[in-house]
Amino acid sequence: MKIAKLLSGLALCALICASLPGCAKKSSPSNGVKIGIAKIVQHPALDAVEKGVMDVVNENGFNAQYDLQNANGDVNTAAQIALKYKDEGVDVAVGIATPVALALATSIKDIPIVFGTVTDPVGAGLVSSIDKGENNVCGMSDEVPSEQHIALFKKVAGIKTLGYIYTSNEANSISSLELVKKGCEKAGLGLVTQAITNSSEVQAAAKAIVDRVDGIYLTTDNTVFSALSSLVQVFGQAKKPIFSADVTGAEAGGCLMASGFNYYKAGRATGEMVVKILNGAKPADLPVRFMTEPSDSDLLFDLDVAAACGITIPQDLLDSANEIIQNGKLTKK
Repeated sequence: MKIAKLLSGLALCALICASLPGCAKKSSPSNGVKIGIAKIVQHPALDAVEKGVMDVVNENGFNAQYDLQNANGDVNTAAQIALKYKDEGVDVAVGIATPVALALATSIKDIPIVFGTVTDPVGAGLVSSIDKGENNVCGMSDEVPSEQHIALFKKVAGIKTLGYIYTSNEANSISSLELVKKGCEKAGLGLVTQAITNSSEVQAAAKAIVDRVDGIYLTTDNTVFSALSSLVQVFGQAKKPIFSADVTGAEAGGCLMASGFNYYKAGRATGEMVVKILNGAKPADLPVRFMTEPSDSDLLFDLDVAAACGITIPQDLLDSANEIIQNGKLTKK
């Protein structure tokens, strides 16, 4: 009888301990986990981020169930997705792009949140410092070297006036606009901007500025890239070059050149942070991750576009590129 009471008492203590935050068992590869991954829109770069996250989690042996969501460019939908993750109790919520990450951080306070491809996480209010996470929030930044890109574009295409289309209601785009302004000032270029609020406005915005610029620069604006084909059509007909900071989106053709980090690798970097959290790390202890290694970046030239625009790519740059499009075919070195 005493042994039975002792075992019963031990079981009760174990049950109480398991219910306390400090005693909770961390996830392990043998445990099933549920991960919510939400993106602001669907396009090749963000799809690559999503895949990178899942590949890393799977490779680390976790029995993961994924709840994949797409906000279709709507911040209200992003908020609804956040509430869904909160109510259903995912183990980790991943927000790809600034509006989704903000929606998750606003609604969820007791579940780890990992943001991916957020240009300015401090400016967006997700974290107060890049040196560490903020409470239950951490992640990676897709800030790109706009000044260097613009200087390179001027060198290759000989432009004097640069066009730039940005999403006026997205913090990521506003931060990028300021970097573009600085880049143009430093390079001695004129700048013509056009604001949009959703992807359906991209083609009209391109038509509004194409005759006033020598070329257009695209940063990591997800709304613009979700309608990239319409922009490529407008500038292609005008035989004016496009420089993309998103190589993944440029692989379909139509951009003279593209330079930037590989979004699949960015997804893997985001996934590595998810794995750390599943293994017991606290988001507040994880610094913002940046893609700064040379192996993280790609350089692409489209020789078909160069020919159409009457532009000759310097041989040293062609030699340094790891992706070339010619005769409609993409070749990766």
